Amino acid sequence: MSLWLLNHFSTSALAMVTVGVTALLAVAGSVLVRRRYPAVVEGEHNDMVGVTLGMFGAIYGIILAFVIVTLWTQMDDTQTIVASEATDAALIARDAAAFPAPVRARLDSALSGYVHAVVEKQWPLLRAGKPSYGTTESHLRDAFEVLQAYEPKSRREQVFYQEAVTNINDIAAQRRARLTMAEQELPPLLQVLAFGGAFVLIPLTFLYGVRSLRIQLLFVASVAVLIGFSLLLVLVLDRPFAGELSVSPAPYRQGALAQYWAP
Repeated sequence: MSLWLLNHFSTSALAMVTVGVTALLAVAGSVLVRRRYPAVVEGEHNDMVGVTLGMFGAIYGIILAFVIVTLWTQMDDTQTIVASEATDAALIARDAAAFPAPVRARLDSALSGYVHAVVEKQWPLLRAGKPSYGTTESHLRDAFEVLQAYEPKSRREQVFYQEAVTNINDIAAQRRARLTMAEQELPPLLQVLAFGGAFVLIPLTFLYGVRSLRIQLLFVASVAVLIGFSLLLVLVLDRPFAGELSVSPAPYRQGALAQYWAP
C-alpha cells in the first residue's frame, strides 16, 4: 500500500491527505466529546489527563524519533551505495583507457549496457519494490569475462588492471546491497507503534478540558498536525526508491559514465 501511494501521489498531495485528515478527525472528535460529555469542559480531570498525556507523549515521541532517524539513516546509506556503485563503474571506464583498443571497446560496451540496464530496466523494478538481478547480470558478466580473458603486458597495464578488477568486484557487492535496500521496509511492530500510537495519543487530547472551544480545538489540531507530519515522514522515508524523495539514478549518467548516454 505504501509503495502504491508513493508512486501514484506527490509528496504535497500525501501531506495534504495525511496531515489534513489527521487534523480534521482530531477536531471532529474533540467537538463530539465536548457535546457528548459536557463535564469534560470543566476540566475536573485535567491533572490526571495532563500527566497521562505528558507520559504518553514522551514515550510516543521517543518511538517516532527512533523510527524517523532509522529510516533517514537507511535512505542516506542507500544514496551512498548508489553513488559508490556509479563511482566504481566510472573508475573502470577511466581505467579502460590503459588497455588495448579491442579490450577497451568490449569493456565500454559491457559498462554501457550495465548502466543503461540499471537506469532503464532495474530502477522501475526498484520503485515497485521488486528488485531483480536478471536485468543487469548479463552485462556485469560480460565485464567480468573481458577482464578475466585479458593478460596485462606491462607494469602500467597491471596497475590499472588490478584497479579495474577491484572496482568491478565492488560493483557486484554494491549492486547486491542496493537490491537488498529496495526490499527493506519498517518492521510490522514499529509500524504498529508509529501509526497505532497516534490513535492513542490524539484521543487523549480530547479529554483535556478547556472552557474556550477555540483554544481547545487549536490545541487538539496542533498536536494532530505535528503527529500527521511525523507519520508523513515515516511514510516517505520507508521506501528509499519510491516517491518524490526517492534515491535518484542520476549518478549513473554523470562523470565518466556520461559518455554512455551521448546521443
